[in-house]
Amino acid sequence: METAIRLENVVKKYPKFTLDHINLELPKGCIMGLVGENGAGKTTLIKCILGLISLSDGRIYRDEKVISKKEIEWKNDVGVVMSGSSFPGNLNAKQINKIMENIYSRWDKNIFYDYLKQFHIDENKFTKDYSTGMAMKLQIAVAFSHNAKLLLLDEATSGLDPVVRDEILEILQNFIQDEECTVLFSSHITSDLEKVADYITFLHKGKLIFSENKDELLYNYGVVRCSKEDYKRIDPEHVVGLRKNQFGYEVMVDNRIDISRQNRDWVVDSTTLEEIILFQIKGDVL
Repeated sequence: METAIRLENVVKKYPKFTLDHINLELPKGCIMGLVGENGAGKTTLIKCILGLISLSDGRIYRDEKVISKKEIEWKNDVGVVMSGSSFPGNLNAKQINKIMENIYSRWDKNIFYDYLKQFHIDENKFTKDYSTGMAMKLQIAVAFSHNAKLLLLDEATSGLDPVVRDEILEILQNFIQDEECTVLFSSHITSDLEKVADYITFLHKGKLIFSENKDELLYNYGVVRCSKEDYKRIDPEHVVGLRKNQFGYEVMVDNRIDISRQNRDWVVDSTTLEEIILFQIKGDVL
C-alpha cells in the first residue's frame, strides 16, 4: 500500500511538553483516526504535518519526498479543519468563496455552494453570528471544496449534532473511495472513529502508543474478568491495562481469541476503542 504521509523520528519540544520521536505511516486511500486525551499531542502532530510549527528533530515525507513549507502544490492538496479556529467575524460565506478562489488553484465554487446548502448555511450571514457548530460546518465546507488529496481534521465533529456528524462521516467515506485521497481525523468521539476509520493511532503524553488497523485492533483486544490468581497466569506481554474491583480483576489483553481458547471457563469480552484507551490511560499499575 502506498504511503501518503510518513513521519520519521519527529520531535517537537516545548518547555513542558515533548512530541517524542514519532514514527508513523499514513497509508494512501484510508481514514486514520487520531486519539488521545487532551494534551497528548494530537494537535501538535497535525500542526507539524502542516508546517505551522517547526520540528525540533526528524522529517516528514509526502510521497517519499520531504515536505517543504514553500510547496504551493502541497498546500493546494491539503484541506484543514482545526478546532478553535474560525474565519474573521466580518466575513460571510459569499466573501469567503471569493477569497478562496484566489488562494486555491482548484477551488470549486459549485461544490462549496452545494455544501452551504447541505449544511443550511446562509451565505450572507456574518461568521461572528455563527454558532460553534455552524462555524465548524463552514470550515468543513471550505476544506472539501478545493479538490484536496489529504484532509487533516482536528476535532471536526465537535459541537455538531448527531445527524450532521453522520453526514460528515459519510462525506469522509466517499472522499477516500478513489483510493487516492486520505484523511487524518482526530476526535474524542471514539464511536465516530469506529464507524469510519481504517486505522487508529493512539498518542499518550507525547508518545506513540500504537498505530494499528482498526478491525484487527477490535478483533484482538478484549477484557478478561478474572480473579487475582487467574490474572497471574496471563502472559504479561499481552496485558495492556488492568482494573481492580471488589469482584476481582478486569484485564485488557491484546490476544483475546487465544486466551478464550486456552481458558474456556474464563469470561473474555470483546471491547471498544474507548475502553482500550481508558485502560491505557486510567488503568491500575501493573
